[in-house]
Amino acid sequence: MDQNTTISNQINTVIASFCTDDESYDFELFGSGHINTTFFVKRKCGGNKDYLLQRINHQIFKDVPGLMNNIKLVTEHLKNKLASVPGANPDLEVLTLIPTKENRFYEIDQNGNFWRMYDFLHSNRYDVLETEQQAYEGGKAFGKFQAMLSDMDADLLIETIPNFHNIEMRLKRFNEAIINDVAGRVKEVSPEIAFLQERSEAMLKILGLGEGSILPVRIIHNDTKFNNILLDKADKAQCVIDLDTVMPGYVAYDFGDAIRTIINTAAEDEADLSKIQLNIPLFAAYTKGYFKEAGFFLSDREIDSLLKGVLLIPYEQIVRFLTDYLEGDTYYKIHFPLHNLQRTRAQIELLTKLEHHYKELDEIVQGIAALPSNENFLEEKNELT
Repeated sequence: MDQNTTISNQINTVIASFCTDDESYDFELFGSGHINTTFFVKRKCGGNKDYLLQRINHQIFKDVPGLMNNIKLVTEHLKNKLASVPGANPDLEVLTLIPTKENRFYEIDQNGNFWRMYDFLHSNRYDVLETEQQAYEGGKAFGKFQAMLSDMDADLLIETIPNFHNIEMRLKRFNEAIINDVAGRVKEVSPEIAFLQERSEAMLKILGLGEGSILPVRIIHNDTKFNNILLDKADKAQCVIDLDTVMPGYVAYDFGDAIRTIINTAAEDEADLSKIQLNIPLFAAYTKGYFKEAGFFLSDREIDSLLKGVLLIPYEQIVRFLTDYLEGDTYYKIHFPLHNLQRTRAQIELLTKLEHHYKELDEIVQGIAALPSNENFLEEKNELT
């Protein structure tokens, strides 16, 4: 028996542990994710019910039972909230976990791999955001996600990746990398090190406000890139996906993470720094959508923290990229020797431009936040400009 046949048989065995009928299924690799391995699963005899099967990366997510309990609690909460909303469709707007025959939400195969299965949602998904309307829908999607979870006790969830946005911890490791200098690179990056050190105290602000109970701990997504949103056939926000990093945190983290990719006109690792500019109309559109759904529950201090998050998340990425470079490129995949340094410099350029336009961006946020709560935000593309 060849290796492909063996793997196929193993996956079919996993599928059978979730699917209680006697039908047979086809499966194929699906999506562009870098962490988990995903398969599209379809009945051979046809029908409307398809599935998404995922092998969970338990090297990154070390407590898979805890992770799956997080997802179960969150999806149940979201479905219960939508059940009382006229016109809502919880099965389309929230991921649906499929239990195993033993009524668990994960399966462990003979090799010790962890698997889960969802109902497959036939929707639109984009890796790159292109229009203000898409940005607006992205803001609505993540704003609604936070809003529906705003009354859920964050203590119910584990940290699936501990200290994920703990910038104090990441700066500690960065400073250790400078001291140890295992790759002999510190002397090459003095300007980059100075850039980070000059801003370190300011970047601890959100963490300090949280530790002082000035910012409330919420349940947040922690990976708010645009391809973690499914849109319906009319390209309206439908469902937030990829719930592995849903855990306690501060709303500014999600807002900053989304803006980091939305506002940048170039790639994260762009070599030509002149190409890195700010797409402020996309920023404004996302912010409008976000406040349409989330504005009612945010405190004034949380609103004030959003732009701090917009600066913090690129700063955090600079710290992570430069730390990895100093440690000898042991974490991020690189495609050439100076890749992590190129990423570092691209994010420095982005953060520098965000700092230069901070007042303008803050005026946009504060202006939108000041609108009456019943303001009828305009949704059509030509009305977003």
